Amino acid sequence: MRSPIENRFGLPALVLVALLALYGTAAATRSPAAPAPVPRPERVPVASVTAVCPAPGEAAVGVLTPPGDQAPGTASLVAAGRTLAAVNVPGRLWREEVPASSSPLVVTASGSMASGLEVSQTRRETSGGQRGLAGVRCTEPVASTWLIGPGPSAADVTLHLSNADPAPAVAEVVIYSGEGPVITENGNVFTLKPGENRTIRMRDLAPSALVMAIEVRTASGRVTAAARALMNGGRGVDWLPVSAAPATRVVVPGIPGGGGRRELLVASPAEADTLVEIKALTPEGTYALKDRELVEVPAGSVAALDLAAGIGGQPAALLLTADTPFVAGLVATGTGARTDVAFTAGADPVDLGSVVAENRVDGATTSRLLLTASQAAGSVSVQVVPGTGEAHEPFQVDIPAARTAQVALPKIKGTFAVVVRPLPGSGPVHGGRVLEERLKGGAALTVQPLAMARIWALVPPMAESAAIVLP
Repeated sequence: MRSPIENRFGLPALVLVALLALYGTAAATRSPAAPAPVPRPERVPVASVTAVCPAPGEAAVGVLTPPGDQAPGTASLVAAGRTLAAVNVPGRLWREEVPASSSPLVVTASGSMASGLEVSQTRRETSGGQRGLAGVRCTEPVASTWLIGPGPSAADVTLHLSNADPAPAVAEVVIYSGEGPVITENGNVFTLKPGENRTIRMRDLAPSALVMAIEVRTASGRVTAAARALMNGGRGVDWLPVSAAPATRVVVPGIPGGGGRRELLVASPAEADTLVEIKALTPEGTYALKDRELVEVPAGSVAALDLAAGIGGQPAALLLTADTPFVAGLVATGTGARTDVAFTAGADPVDLGSVVAENRVDGATTSRLLLTASQAAGSVSVQVVPGTGEAHEPFQVDIPAARTAQVALPKIKGTFAVVVRPLPGSGPVHGGRVLEERLKGGAALTVQPLAMARIWALVPPMAESAAIVLP
């Protein structure tokens, strides 16, 4: 007979063995645990916006938040510490001629006025050395801004940097020319005090460049960047639109039809040569340009290619592809004894909609949209918001796949804004607004690529961590 001690410990041992066998079988037969999802940026509504108009003196400035949201909000327009206006109703266009010699105009918006806020400035000169139309979308501060256009050998190019915040900011200006990267003895780093605006003559940094690409990198703080080109010999004036960031696939929209010069500019920041394939997207379809299907861009430089004969005077966009990232823009001139110049650049699709706040249609002036479906067919709604009265009912525009559609905007008394929204099921749509005025001696024109509306912001993922407080 076994002792009581043996009986007392034998039974628990048997139970323990049974439990181990049971859990071992479960561990061997269970499916592997699914990996934890990778955190992704979260899309949140824009709650505040800051935009800077670089040189609004003697220019018309238009401000619009698209109609829709009726929640509280406000937008303030401030120049040199003086408030020019306060706007608090979405869907109402504010427009005013800004006095000469005005400092940069800072527009800040919050609440419902921030969602989709758009600001544009347009200056009109009918004679003199600055004859023509010069328009620009007033830009918000970002980490990197790309601009591409003529260099100081072809135009008087001025770079405008603005720090609208109450903290200092530091910006670096990186320049690429047709001969390669431009290195200066004194460096291209600029410190801006709170609220400071700086105008830089590009001939002081790159005096011999015929064409150039500029990247403004913000090292600390927040800086807006814009550039204006006054062509040599009185051949027109305009602002360089901000180009989309370097990518292997770039769409350059808003190329106006008609005669005149059409010069493609492609810049590569890569350390190796880049071969870029070119296709034109016109109302008739997509095609490769004869004898201009490819452009080779040497490492760290800018290449130029004449496309006037290839496009043949049609309204168009360009689809450019390569194996390494690049940026692109286009120079367009009008016809006549006195020519004007306009610039367009690579742009993102208007997946969240877009607004152009400064348009006119009258006896001598026309405004039109050039909309391009670069892949699948596109459909958008176009809504006109007049300077006075209620917004018009939107109308639908369908764009066949891989084509460009030209949309004439209706004749309306005074200045008006245009709101473009993609419709459900639409493929990616790129676009540009062409503003043209018939003047004695030749037409004046300016192009504004459609930029994605400031409606949503991507917030990087966040997680709790004790590392932030550890030494």
